[in-house]
Amino acid sequence: MATYIEQSLVMLKQFEGCVPWMYRDTVGKVTVGVGLMLPDAAAAETLPFLQAGHSATPAQIHADFQRVMLLPEGKPAAFYRSTISPELPPQAIDARLRIVLQTFEQHLRARLPHYDSFPDGAKLALLDMIYNLGPGELFSGYPHLLAAVEQGQWAQAAAQCLRHGPGEARNVWTRNQFLSAVLPVIRAEAEGWLKRLWRRLRTLWSPG
Repeated sequence: MATYIEQSLVMLKQFEGCVPWMYRDTVGKVTVGVGLMLPDAAAAETLPFLQAGHSATPAQIHADFQRVMLLPEGKPAAFYRSTISPELPPQAIDARLRIVLQTFEQHLRARLPHYDSFPDGAKLALLDMIYNLGPGELFSGYPHLLAAVEQGQWAQAAAQCLRHGPGEARNVWTRNQFLSAVLPVIRAEAEGWLKRLWRRLRTLWSPG
């Protein structure tokens, strides 16, 4: 069974898109992979791009970064691809995404000390939100959500996780992840109640 990190990789690629060549996003930033912003050509040159099946040279990567920067921003990703565009292989995209998720988990652990004990559904929801919003906006803009999360009130967290940027499908998915975390809590409470009831019945039935 896939871990929550593997599930997060799949869903983030679905929600954010996965583009192996460099393109410009809606605010003009050069981007690659799963929404990885490249601040300058030097940052792009650190990535293991391939060109025609071989490792791209720093000069080739630099040249393509500059070419993309001269194109209009906010076009579909395919607009920025040329016949010689360096591309990141899938394993490199996944490796970079894992690093980003690990960094975001550090932020979540610092803000939410019990993060590691949360159900996988809650972790999936929080990773989606922090990837989409960034730590600053998540931690400052969603105080009611974070209060519910800290208390393990997953149904309340589901009611507080609406974002205005993503589409409805992404919001519904994130809400459902929080709601999935409710089931183990209900199950544990029911099991505890049944055990207490059984002990009580045994006491009543025990002879004299």
